[in-house]
Amino acid sequence: MPDLSLIVFAFNEAQNVGPVLDELRAWLDQQERTFELIFVDDGSTDGTGERAAQHLDGCPHKCLRHASNRGIGAALKTGVAAANGDWVTFLPADGQIPAESVGTLRAAADASGADVVFSVYDHRDDGFDRKILSAGVRALITLVHGVSLRSEGPYLFRRRLFVPQELASDSFFLNFEFPIGVLQAGLRTTEVTIECRPRRSGASKTARLSVIGRVAKELVDLRIRKTRTALRRFTL
Repeated sequence: MPDLSLIVFAFNEAQNVGPVLDELRAWLDQQERTFELIFVDDGSTDGTGERAAQHLDGCPHKCLRHASNRGIGAALKTGVAAANGDWVTFLPADGQIPAESVGTLRAAADASGADVVFSVYDHRDDGFDRKILSAGVRALITLVHGVSLRSEGPYLFRRRLFVPQELASDSFFLNFEFPIGVLQAGLRTTEVTIECRPRRSGASKTARLSVIGRVAKELVDLRIRKTRTALRRFTL
């Protein structure tokens, strides 16, 4: 059984996926004793999945595909459901996160004994919209859920903690839903700083101010679900 499952997800990243997977494979071959790469094509229409399969040939991997674009959260849940590693982390296929960041997450878990390792970026220049989005979401999380969450990039977690069928969101919001649950449960966490490079090509599909409205709604919906669950347990 692999010690690490690395999930890479993509939607229409045909220009980026080959170099990104080549970089990851080279790093994993040198640094990880046992691993598997799980590629999730989230309904791409530009040949992303076919290129990924070519660049993964010869290494331990799985290629999975959604028939239509379902969102980052759905891609991550699909990947975790197929993972066999004791530890799981993930990367987008846009080339912004260097392969060495996986090592930074792994080293922090070994040093701290944490169950989950969050990451923040040393620098990210995605424009003013992205900065407003990040600040607004952090404030809403504290206001609605009472926890202070610093998590911008990929996180590393013990696979047993992530139960796909218990997580509601299929969107980008899953990257808040799971960490919020981790913090509220009092699990052991730590935080590292990683590099964030410019995209190899193309434009971000999440750095839009319109996203914050949807995130705000999902934060409130999550609070309502948690309250209803707590009330049901209390009445039982």
